[in-house]
Amino acid sequence: MLNIKLTVIAITLALITSACNQNEAVTNIEKQAGWIDKARLQNVADEPGSWLTVGRDFGETHFSPLEKVNDKNVQKLGFAWQYYTETHRGLEATPIFVDGVLYVTGNWGIVFAIDGKTGEEIWTFDPEVPGKWARYACCDVVSRGLSVWQGRVYAASLDGRLFSLDASNGNVIWQVDTFVDRTVPYAITGAPRIAGKNVVIGNGGAEYGVRGYVTAYDLETGAQSWRFYTVPGDPKKPFEQPELEMASKTWDPNSRWDIGGGGTAWDAMVYDPDLNLLYVGTGNGSPWVQAERSPGGGDNLFLSSILAINPDTGRLVWHYQTTPGDNWDYTSTQPIILTDLEIKGQKRKVLMQAPKNGFFYVLDRATGELLSAEKYALVTWASHVDMATGKPQILEQANYDEERKLILPSPAGAHNWQPMAYNPNTGLVYIPAMNDPAIYERRKNFKFIKGVNNQAANFSEGTITSEIGHVEEEEAGGFLLAWDPVKAAPVWRHKLGSFIFHGGVLTTAGNLVFQARDDGLLVVYAADSGKVLHQIQTGSSILAAPLTYSIDGEQYIAVMAGYGGGPFGYFPVGSAVEKYGNEGRLIAFKLGGGSVPMPDEVPPLGPIPMPPELKADQNSLQRGEDLFAKACGECHWNINGGYPDLRRMTPEIHSSFKDIVLRGQREAFGMANFSDILTESQVDDIYAHLLKISHEAYKEQQDSAE
Repeated sequence: MLNIKLTVIAITLALITSACNQNEAVTNIEKQAGWIDKARLQNVADEPGSWLTVGRDFGETHFSPLEKVNDKNVQKLGFAWQYYTETHRGLEATPIFVDGVLYVTGNWGIVFAIDGKTGEEIWTFDPEVPGKWARYACCDVVSRGLSVWQGRVYAASLDGRLFSLDASNGNVIWQVDTFVDRTVPYAITGAPRIAGKNVVIGNGGAEYGVRGYVTAYDLETGAQSWRFYTVPGDPKKPFEQPELEMASKTWDPNSRWDIGGGGTAWDAMVYDPDLNLLYVGTGNGSPWVQAERSPGGGDNLFLSSILAINPDTGRLVWHYQTTPGDNWDYTSTQPIILTDLEIKGQKRKVLMQAPKNGFFYVLDRATGELLSAEKYALVTWASHVDMATGKPQILEQANYDEERKLILPSPAGAHNWQPMAYNPNTGLVYIPAMNDPAIYERRKNFKFIKGVNNQAANFSEGTITSEIGHVEEEEAGGFLLAWDPVKAAPVWRHKLGSFIFHGGVLTTAGNLVFQARDDGLLVVYAADSGKVLHQIQTGSSILAAPLTYSIDGEQYIAVMAGYGGGPFGYFPVGSAVEKYGNEGRLIAFKLGGGSVPMPDEVPPLGPIPMPPELKADQNSLQRGEDLFAKACGECHWNINGGYPDLRRMTPEIHSSFKDIVLRGQREAFGMANFSDILTESQVDDIYAHLLKISHEAYKEQQDSAE
């Protein structure tokens, strides 16, 4: 009997000791900076003050259950603090907030860790990206975020390196080169995602002639787990993965395999831990014009598609293509949201996306079954999506092979990369949408030039009223749309002005929707009705989506402020950036806060200086105009924008023009070296074109002054 009692006591003591050790382990985990794991993320509802992924939760809904700031008191929301990033380019990331710290990426992939209560810097990490990569990012040197997992920060640099950083101090634990070929212009602007035991990253660069893929790396070691190519290569060569043999049958065997095909996965990725599926949205074809890319036609898998991949093996489970045979830059790289909906009396695990092509898709995320696909913006390229086949019914208006056509949406899309948000309380998805008509034109005698934009198409702004008589002109421009994904119908919309690019969206249980605009206003709407409840002037044009979090019972809303990306080098008339410049900031707000400190106003532009004498012949001028459009025009719109107006070059710039373009004199400032793709004579032609337009602008200025 005594032995039995002693055994029971020993077991009891062992259990107590084990419990103490477990409690100590939990305490250590809680104290470790950036500790997020599967259990914590799956139970994020138990900690409403946290924001644990780019979109807060596994489904990336951009919804917060916080409601201290609500539709009854949001008028009291004001400035709390701000943090300067010391940059003047596009800022697009939504921070992650965990245990008092905000983690976020800025230009080039620089990482910031910031105290969420005070805005004080904790640490920064600079990947020191070479300036030449500025020209490889089609849409500015931006980053859309990072992932935090088990004490580490996973972030990618613009030049293709993936980093595992210590969340407590930013020290590098490991880094890997994610690019398969550094002789072609890949770039990374998207956020890495955690998927099971791996971290996954894609890349961009389709317009420049690359082949898309996503790669998974072991979270602990950085060793490559698998790679999934999103388009097939030359069928005369072995396929890297079994899915590509099937995909190759949807391409002309004589496709331009040398250009790469495109299909880059540059943003949309989200992971479902219950189904153990990673969802990846893929991009447009390279070049855009299918007749150049795949002359025999075909669906061209896996362009403009949603892929469901097993993250352990890298094998495809199902796929759905939103735009077969993409001919219009209608990417499916727009953010994906996962949630559960009751559809026709049945609860479904769904995936929702509003890609560029103008249709809002609801798919069963376990099987890929199409549940609905209805227009959420003006669409003229397709009449509808056939629910039996899942394919859009393409209209003759969409074919611009032989003649110019006005088509909606434009290459900017009906919705671009800016996050949408889903509020389970209202059952609505809030989409930063736009109606942007464009005239598409196939480029005659297309010739591929390595390292520059090779769309094989021209596009220009169109006018809805003059070209499509039944649509009112006021329909053009950006708008915030509340969409019912069950009824597949709009509920309310708020027009945002004639310009198309505005900020991403946050929604909360306080019956609120937050969106910032190009004019600097952070606008708060009632989530159920769309009524404007509050506006705060920030003095910055904003594209990023806000987040909300709480510390010590205080709810904060914060947003990255810095314009760039989709609008390239163009600042719209009337925008905050036109008035106040583009100084990068992270701005936080709270109840009882004050007015946001306004930046200094940008001084007015001086007159265009008289340019040097123009001596070039007509052939040189024509070559220069063509080369400028391909190599320079994406950034240098030569208006009052984010990049220098080259009609206003100083004598010093005129004299050092070749050194800047060919010898990287200003590479440290983001002006890339073009010596690998441009010759001295080609730069002479570009310079001649710039002199021509400078003389024209100077003459117009002088004539108007008389």
